[in-house]
Amino acid sequence: MADAASIIEQVLTEADLDWESPNPGNYVVKLPGTRKLSTTVSLLVGKHSLSLNAFVIRHPDENEPGVHRWLLERNLKLYGVSYAVDRLGDVYVTSKLPLSAITPEEIDRLLGSVLEAADGGFNTLLELGFASAIRKEYAWRVSRGESTRNLDAFAHLTRRPTTD
Repeated sequence: MADAASIIEQVLTEADLDWESPNPGNYVVKLPGTRKLSTTVSLLVGKHSLSLNAFVIRHPDENEPGVHRWLLERNLKLYGVSYAVDRLGDVYVTSKLPLSAITPEEIDRLLGSVLEAADGGFNTLLELGFASAIRKEYAWRVSRGESTRNLDAFAHLTRRPTTD
């Protein structure tokens, strides 16, 4: 465990990431995002393996089969991580690796995969599972004269069709 832990700490420090270790072999890392503000990743060094978990989105409000299909199709393209759903229906990115596979390059690659899965797919997952909520939020903000700037990525969901 000591070797894996020191490798993880080295990678996190050299990457200048925001992280803490609440217990030996347990790391909580904040990865900055572009679509999702940040992704919090839990790394747990066990006796024989490294476990990784990162929350992506809560249980979808709608189109759950469509969300799950997208997750399963996307799993085929991911390196070292996969999407998983907990008993509440919340979506996570997870991974489990043997400690013998832990190298600085592999931890860096794994964190990159987490970021791509959690941040890269974030808007698509919101569109698939929360389209109605996005439309309601947009209408509510417009009715109150509030900014809709952070909903710009979903303009195709909120635009009214034009009649020519």
